[in-house]
Amino acid sequence: MFRAAILSIVICFAAPVFAQEGAMTAQRIAEIVLDIDPDAQLTPGGIELTLEDIPVLIVMAPGADRMRAMVPIASVEDVSAEEMSRMMQANFDTALDARYAVAQGRVWGVFIHPLSPLEREQLLSGLVQTVNLARTYGTLYSGGANVFNGGDSAEIFQDLFEDLLGRGQDI
Repeated sequence: MFRAAILSIVICFAAPVFAQEGAMTAQRIAEIVLDIDPDAQLTPGGIELTLEDIPVLIVMAPGADRMRAMVPIASVEDVSAEEMSRMMQANFDTALDARYAVAQGRVWGVFIHPLSPLEREQLLSGLVQTVNLARTYGTLYSGGANVFNGGDSAEIFQDLFEDLLGRGQDI
């Protein structure tokens, strides 16, 4: 039973196809970010930019072939057990490639990826998903429009949809 459930989850999820590009570098990420936010600041620790009025920090460790985009969301002290559980559910089915994380007393939206195989479109998608985690925190807890089947969030979304339908006019 469990094996069949896992198999159905894997089959339902298809990764998008991205054009093949050369190896991503810290310099190339900086160029991409400056194209989307000319006011972005290059710092010794990475790049700071703003998307949709949300601050984003990108850090890179070329020696470890890793990068991370992070968005601060809330103080951990302000997070209820129910909200923490909801974030973990979202990490399974609606956060997509971004994730909710906790570090240094804060809740963060993060996108973590190996640096060299990262494609431009993947970077941009990861940034959008990370910003969406911050924008939808407390409501939909979503990195985007997709829901990974087999999780708990689809039912929550369906409940919200039915609630909104109930508020509409009878036709």
